[in-house]
Amino acid sequence: MAAAGVNRPDIMQRKGLYPAPSGASDIPGLEIAGTIVATGATVRHLQSGDAVCALVTGGGYADYCLATASHCLPIPEGLSLVQAAALPETFFTVWSNVFDRAQLLPTETLLVHGGSSGIGTTAIQLAKAFAAKVIVTAGSDAKCHRCLELGADAAINYQEQDFVAEINRLTASKGVDVILDMIGGDYFPRNLKCMAFDARLVQIAIQNGAKAEINLLSLMLKRLTLTGSTLRARDDDFKANIAQQLYQKVWPLLATGKILPVIHSTFALNDAAKAHELMESSQHIGKIILEV
Repeated sequence: MAAAGVNRPDIMQRKGLYPAPSGASDIPGLEIAGTIVATGATVRHLQSGDAVCALVTGGGYADYCLATASHCLPIPEGLSLVQAAALPETFFTVWSNVFDRAQLLPTETLLVHGGSSGIGTTAIQLAKAFAAKVIVTAGSDAKCHRCLELGADAAINYQEQDFVAEINRLTASKGVDVILDMIGGDYFPRNLKCMAFDARLVQIAIQNGAKAEINLLSLMLKRLTLTGSTLRARDDDFKANIAQQLYQKVWPLLATGKILPVIHSTFALNDAAKAHELMESSQHIGKIILEV
């Protein structure tokens, strides 16, 4: 192990709210980068000494970590191991939900809640790389400014502005085509008011709670699609398919620098508690990394 990314599921697991799937390590850590020291007997495309990053089901906060071979990807040219550790969880999540599940198309508009998060900064760059328009919400002017620097077409400070009114203003009341939401709760009915005809909402976390009231008439009249997913419990074949799509379509963009992981800060592995405190404060922009 060289480095591991810190993610909100790690915090939820620490609090006892998100237990590891059956058979997974109970040590936190869902994305890693390092050097292979041993491979299984059937592994042919990797060998000892290869530098890789990988999506794992747990065990990343450690000196050594077991990874499924098909979930390992080479380090993109020009990136360090620390930078590579910031890739798997966010890139797998965004690709799977925005491009596979929601089928975001060029010229469509994507709304990302939490635009300055690791997921958000990744979603901005990927959507812009594939010719979509991006609007984000974030909790401060500084965070909004950073999202604009990354390519967002508009950024809404939800502390000072009503994002529903702003979306309607920015889209001339048309609404957005895809919403990537990590908030849930009271954001859900507000999201429906922001959606265009035939729009898709993808729920990937519920920081404001799991329950909300829905206006079914709006759902019917606008022909909306409401969906969601979690990644950790998906089977190996599903994750391997995402890995191949990323390698073919996104890794070349990372190698040329068109897309880069946004890293706010790094901590030593022994300071994992401080890394969690920073994430829980929501003062960061982009990823938080543990160096091993």
